[in-house]
Amino acid sequence: MFLHPVDVSVLSSAAFRTLEIDPSLSSFRFLKGVMGDNCCSTQLIDGAGVLDVEGLEHFVKTVRLVECGLSYVVVSIMGPQSSGKSTLLNHLFRTNFREMDALRGRAQTTKGIWIAKCLDIEPCTIVIDLEGTDARERGEDDTVFEKQSALFALAISDVVLVNIWCHDIGREHASNKPLLRTVFQVMLQLFSPRKTTLLFVIRDKTKTPLEYLELILREDIQKIWDTVSKTQAHKSLSLHDFFNVEVVALPSYEEKEEQFKEQVAQLRQRFFNSVAPGGLAGDRGSVVPASAFSFSVQQIWKTIRENKDLDLPAHKVMVATVRCEEIANEKLNSLTSNKQWLELVEAVRSGPVPGFGKKVSSMLDSSFEEYDREAVYFDEGVRTSKRRQLESKAVHLVKPAFQAMLGHLRSKALASFKIDLQDSLKKGVGFAVSVRNCSQSAMLEFDQGFTDVAIKQADWDSHKVREKLSRDIEAHVSSVRDAKLSELLADFENRLAEALTEPMESLFDAAEGDTWASIRRLYKSETKRALLDLSASLSEFELDQETFNRIMGGLKDFSRNLVEMKAREEAGKVLMHMTDRFSTIFKYDKDSMPRVWTRKEDVRLITKDARAAALKLLSVMAAIRLDDKTYNIEKILNSSLLDSQASIEKSIKSSADPLASATWPEIPSNNTLITPLQCKLIWKQFNSEIEYAVIQAVSAQALQQLATSPLGNCCNYNPRLRRIYDAFKESRICFSNFHSNNDSPCIVEAT
Repeated sequence: MFLHPVDVSVLSSAAFRTLEIDPSLSSFRFLKGVMGDNCCSTQLIDGAGVLDVEGLEHFVKTVRLVECGLSYVVVSIMGPQSSGKSTLLNHLFRTNFREMDALRGRAQTTKGIWIAKCLDIEPCTIVIDLEGTDARERGEDDTVFEKQSALFALAISDVVLVNIWCHDIGREHASNKPLLRTVFQVMLQLFSPRKTTLLFVIRDKTKTPLEYLELILREDIQKIWDTVSKTQAHKSLSLHDFFNVEVVALPSYEEKEEQFKEQVAQLRQRFFNSVAPGGLAGDRGSVVPASAFSFSVQQIWKTIRENKDLDLPAHKVMVATVRCEEIANEKLNSLTSNKQWLELVEAVRSGPVPGFGKKVSSMLDSSFEEYDREAVYFDEGVRTSKRRQLESKAVHLVKPAFQAMLGHLRSKALASFKIDLQDSLKKGVGFAVSVRNCSQSAMLEFDQGFTDVAIKQADWDSHKVREKLSRDIEAHVSSVRDAKLSELLADFENRLAEALTEPMESLFDAAEGDTWASIRRLYKSETKRALLDLSASLSEFELDQETFNRIMGGLKDFSRNLVEMKAREEAGKVLMHMTDRFSTIFKYDKDSMPRVWTRKEDVRLITKDARAAALKLLSVMAAIRLDDKTYNIEKILNSSLLDSQASIEKSIKSSADPLASATWPEIPSNNTLITPLQCKLIWKQFNSEIEYAVIQAVSAQALQQLATSPLGNCCNYNPRLRRIYDAFKESRICFSNFHSNNDSPCIVEAT
């Protein structure tokens, strides 16, 4: 598909030269300033009569023609070569068809048939620019395409502009009379009547009044119609049944440019609402829906082409066709069975082959040169066509080997990258720097290898394989990066675990009022230190911000989770910790010496202090407190469990009991380690476990008192007292009212 330049306002002079357009032309200066950049001008049919189906489909899609339904108009233009047809269309519809360079002489500008969308006109207007008639490039005898293109325009158009010079009016050939006569006749044979507007545009109008010129034109057109042979079905139809004929005149563009533009602007207004009654296309008949426009155009052109009266290929061309194809097949078979080629293919299967591109190019050159020598005397067109076919098949033959070589290059470059990256990291070079350097080296190695693989006869590049190499490198980098980051993160997690675990165990063992404040300070300081060190370590990876934040956040979450996990672990052993705490205070004095339960020891006070310490430990273990808020857990436990012994006897489910709850005030459930209700149950179990130790202490103290009392001395002389004393020693004495307000236990005989 060949497209006219679209955004001419941004084209450089080099671009105009590439399109064989002189950017100095006034017409293109006008286009760059005025014409639109979205008319999507496209060559619909080339000079050989080949319709570009893909280009047509692309055009219909680009201008969104399907959305128009029935609200669209097709306008075409025909006329002699170099009569200013494209110039008129560009000014009338703001298209950008190529125009003739008058300074270079009159020559064919538009080849084939072009299509574009008119800008800023409603309804949607499609314009068709036809190749000029009487073109010397086609010769005097080649009028077939002229007739076909004119018939095509009449068949698909609602409005047909016929461009004629004013001074040519009255001249038989210059006024397109023979062409119109043929078109009328063939149209009657192929198509049903369809109302089309023929708008004759008289160019370079002279002083002759328009009404005189129009009269002559209408008479000539009617005469042509009258002389055209008609079928029986069409004899009763008049010219008006097929066409609305209108005539306009325009001044010279070169001599009266401003006046020309002004009158073209006036003519442009007639194309607005052209399908409305009274409009230029107001009388048109049935309209093909826009969604079927592409298919309709293809079928119409196919019908026209099939009615072309052409002879069978000449004997000379036929012989050339057969013989050139035989020679081409011979050369292709010779290449396929060439020993050197077969050895090269086998070598490529095993690994890379140095000089592959030159070797293959040399073989292809040899085959093509042999073809040229043997086919030199045959028809040039056929010879060239068959050579192109040979080239296509030959390069297709060598393509698998070429692709295999690219695969070897990719594998080799990837292997080099992996080794270089590993060596660079071992030397202590930063990860991101190592990746950059090694990637550049690997891609350079691949590119240099491709120059040795490239085949000059094939326009192949390494783009896809190079992209695959890049993806493979990135995949390996990602794998290594993930492993390095995982290793680095695991190391920092281990450091944090070492820095937090043992100090937290010590703090929980101590379980003072500031335990959680100490844990917070420890947690914040160690986490901050670890994050700073991790941030410094991550700098060599040059991570994006999102990944960096994710890793840093992961370590921070790990630290908090570690603290919480340790807290939950210790909370699970709270009863053991409480018993140990009680035993430490109850059984050992302030100098850590075992207590001797003499009369001087206040068992009640020591028991109270030990139980209070155990309850403090329980309050510390009850919830996680990593924020700076103050909570009343200890106060609630003291008031409910320590201050009133009667609370132990209360029902666990009592609504008046502050411990009959599953949550602590102002503490989220996820931070709760031991619920209030669980604390109450644990406390009850704790008291049961320490009761024996207290009784033992009381017993020991009582025994000590008894041993030093007169009763104890009398036991040595009185057998009865001796038996009581021994029974006491054997724990056959029970003590009552220990928890009463009496200062000393009462001793009663067990039997």
